[in-house]
Amino acid sequence: MDAFYASVEQRDDPSLRGKPVVVAWRGARSVVCAASYEARKFGVRSAMPAVRAERLCPQAIFVPPDFTRYKAVSRHVREIFARHTDLIEPLSLDEAYLDVTTTKTQLPSATATAEAIRSAIREETQLTASAGVAPNKFLAKIASDWNKPDGLFVIRPHQVMAFLSPLPVGRLPGVGKVMEGRLKELGITTVSELRTQSLFELEQRFGRWGRRLHELSLGIDEHAVQPNQLTLQVSSEDTFEHDLTLDELEPHIQRLAEKTWAAHQREAQRGRIARTVVLKLKTADFHTLTRSLTLSSLPRSAQELADVACALRERVERPSDSRYRLVGVGLSGFVDQDSLITQSDLFDHTMAHLT
Repeated sequence: MDAFYASVEQRDDPSLRGKPVVVAWRGARSVVCAASYEARKFGVRSAMPAVRAERLCPQAIFVPPDFTRYKAVSRHVREIFARHTDLIEPLSLDEAYLDVTTTKTQLPSATATAEAIRSAIREETQLTASAGVAPNKFLAKIASDWNKPDGLFVIRPHQVMAFLSPLPVGRLPGVGKVMEGRLKELGITTVSELRTQSLFELEQRFGRWGRRLHELSLGIDEHAVQPNQLTLQVSSEDTFEHDLTLDELEPHIQRLAEKTWAAHQREAQRGRIARTVVLKLKTADFHTLTRSLTLSSLPRSAQELADVACALRERVERPSDSRYRLVGVGLSGFVDQDSLITQSDLFDHTMAHLT
């Protein structure tokens, strides 16, 4: 979806159309959730501190996010996808991979399918989406960004090598600033230059990741679209207006534990439960700390979850006057409930036998 949250706001409030809209709460600790294309012209981007966005674009209109509305639109778009294929891998509220090798509509090509989906999204939601059509996931991802907004870009199999060759290596998935710097030290700045390196050389320098780089340079990606991916963690976090000490975090941990517990209950209805409690902290100087504890059984309530998360503060080995700008409470280590019951029964039986 194109500038998704901001586009929803502009759709629902005509006075915002054509204006620089920034979806974010105001405040020193807020970050930009989305920016309209009018705001992006000034350099405003998602995940940017809201105060910086305001400096870059003083005339920006700040709108607090309304995730209930965004989720409703996302569900509608997902329903449109499902008319064409069941092989849908959501990445976020506004992005997904679709495998359209075989479709429900019998349209003649992946390009035709993409055009039909984009047309339905525009007609039914009054929003625009951009699509990338390619032989595999990573190429489709790059292609989807090529003609934004409201664009469609197709990479046919015979075009793959030529398309990739001039791209900077930073366009490849998993190549961040650090890896880009390491490759630059080797004189590698483009995909074509990466392609000249032998698989042996890349594996010697980067291990298994070297093989992945080699494959990407050749346009190879064997990762299938994975529908219905299992949840690995549920969590809630909050950034404070003023930094707090560990002792001052308890009421915030209590509140976040309730949110996390509610999310976990939705997973439990699907027969999956988690046993690992995670406490996340971000220090005043932006260092992230996590502490976790795997329990023998699931906490029985939001209060028990909060109690464990609060106790994990004792594992934070920092001066008592250290201050924190963010706290999060999570549950991870999901397993099927039937599997856990079986393990528990086996454990009880073994202990009974030993005693």
